[in-house]
Amino acid sequence: MAAGYVNSANLGIPIALQVLHSVSFLAEVVLLQVLVVTPIILIALDRHADASGGVRVRRILSLPVRNPVILGSALGLVWSTAHLHTPAQVSNCLNLLAASAVPVALVALGASLYGGARMPAAGREIGVLTTLKLVFQPLVAFAVGELLNLPHDQLLAVVVCAGLPTAQNTFIFAQEYGVGEALANRAVIVTTTCSLATLATVATLLGSH
Repeated sequence: MAAGYVNSANLGIPIALQVLHSVSFLAEVVLLQVLVVTPIILIALDRHADASGGVRVRRILSLPVRNPVILGSALGLVWSTAHLHTPAQVSNCLNLLAASAVPVALVALGASLYGGARMPAAGREIGVLTTLKLVFQPLVAFAVGELLNLPHDQLLAVVVCAGLPTAQNTFIFAQEYGVGEALANRAVIVTTTCSLATLATVATLLGSH
C-alpha cells in the first residue's frame, strides 16, 4: 500500500490544480482506490490479523459497514448515480463538513507523524518503497499511457497522479491493524517530501510538449 496508494485528495487536488488546471480526473482515482484497492488491502490485513491466517467471508462482507471510507464512498456513488437531491439544511451541513475535511486531515497527519517520528524503521525498506512509489509507478503509468496512445493531456494527468506520494490512509490502516506502523509512517513522510522534486520533474518533462 505504501508503494502504490496515492494521496489523491490532500495533495492530489492542489497539485492537479497547479499542474493540470483541473481536478476532474481525480474522481475516478479516488473511487478506484476506495472501492477497489482499499477492500483488497483490508482483506489482506484481516487475513493477517486472523490467528488462523484464513479469510472469513462474513468479515469480508462486513467491510463496507466497518469501514466508513468505503461506506461513505459507496453511498456517495449511489446517490450521485441516482441523481438524488438533499434538502438545503442538510446540504449546508454537508458543505461545512466538506470544507473542514482538508484542514482536519492535515492536523491529523501532523499529529500522527509527530508521534511516529520516534518509531524506528529500516532505511533500506524506505528507500525501496520510495523508489517504487515515486519512480517506478510513474514510469509504468507513462509506458501504459504511451502504449494506449493517450492524448498528451491525459498522459500528463495519469503520470502526475501515479507520482503522487503515499496516502495518509496507509498509516491509518497500519495503526488500526498494528502492522508496519513505523514503515508506513516513514513512507508517508519521505515520499511526500521527495515528491516535490519528482512531480516538478514530471511537470517539466511532459508539460513542455
